[in-house]
Amino acid sequence: MRVIGTAGHVDHGKSALVHALTGIHPDRLKEEREREMTIDLGFAWFELPNDESVGVVDVPGHRDFIENMLAGVGGIDAVLFVVAADEGIMPQTREHLSILDLLQINTGVVALTKADLAESPDWLALVSDEITQLLKGTALADAPIVPVSARTGAGLDDLRRELQTCLASRSARPDLARPRLPIDRVFTIAGFGTVVTGTLLDGALNVGDEVMIVPGDRPARIRGLQTHKSKIDRAVPGSRVAVNLTGVQVAEALRGNVLCYPNTYRPTQLVDVQCRHLADTESPLKHNAEVKFFVGAAETVATTLSFSSATQVGPSSIRFRI
Repeated sequence: MRVIGTAGHVDHGKSALVHALTGIHPDRLKEEREREMTIDLGFAWFELPNDESVGVVDVPGHRDFIENMLAGVGGIDAVLFVVAADEGIMPQTREHLSILDLLQINTGVVALTKADLAESPDWLALVSDEITQLLKGTALADAPIVPVSARTGAGLDDLRRELQTCLASRSARPDLARPRLPIDRVFTIAGFGTVVTGTLLDGALNVGDEVMIVPGDRPARIRGLQTHKSKIDRAVPGSRVAVNLTGVQVAEALRGNVLCYPNTYRPTQLVDVQCRHLADTESPLKHNAEVKFFVGAAETVATTLSFSSATQVGPSSIRFRI
C-alpha cells in the first residue's frame, strides 16, 4: 500500500489534478469550495496501471497554511510536485521544495499542470528547463517532468505510468510490530462513534486490538478499519487508514496525537536532532530561541537548548525542549 502527497504553489492546480486522477474532489470544506483554495488536508485514492491502489494526500499551497502542508507530507512514499505551466516557479514552489528536501523525500514526479494554457511548445520546454535547474542538488533532482492538463485530460496516463515507475523503486515499509498512526483527522459518525485517520507506520493494526492514544494515555479498542472506504480486518504498514474506536470520545483525540499499542511509546520533553540551516534563512538559529517543531502530524512550540554550528549551512546538532 502506497501514499503520495501533493506539493506546490497555491492555485497551481493540485486539487484539480487530484480530482482528475481520482474522480474524488479533495476539498471537503465548504469554505474551500467557495474560495477555490485548499485550506486543510484532503484525501483521495486511485489505481495505477498495474491495479495497485494508491492513497493521495492533497496539501494547501498557500503560505498561510504551511503548517497543514507539513502535517500531510510526513508519511508519504512519493510526492506529486505541481508547477503550473502558465506561471512557472513561484515562492511556495521553492518553499515546498525546501521542505521536501529537508525531509529527504527523494521519490516523486513533477506535474507541469495547466499545459493547455501554455503559449507554445517552446514555452513548455522553457518552464521545464527552469524546473530542472531548480531541482538540481535537491532530493528531487532526478524526478521526471510530465506536462498535464486536468481540464482536457492530456498527459494523465503518462503521469500514472511515471508514478507507478517511481513507486516501484521504493521498498515496502517494514513491519516492526509496533504500529504507530500519527492522527491527521478526527471526526464522528452517528451510530459508530469516534473515527481517526492517518498513514500507518512501523506495524499493522487489527480489528479488536487494544490501543492507546498518546500523549495522554487514553485507552481505546479498534471497532473497525477501513482503507479507501473498504472495510478490512487488518491494516498494513504504509496504508491510509480510518480507525473506528470505542472507549474514547471525539474530543479526546486531536490531530498530532499518535495511535499505538499500550506501553510501546512514551512522551518526552527533550529531543536531540540534526538540523540543516537553509541558505536563504533570514536569521541564524540562536540558543533559547522559540521555534515551531513538527513531527508526524503534530505541531508544537519548542525552545532550543544547545547547538553547534547552527549558523552554518549544513547539519547541526540541536536539542529542543518541547
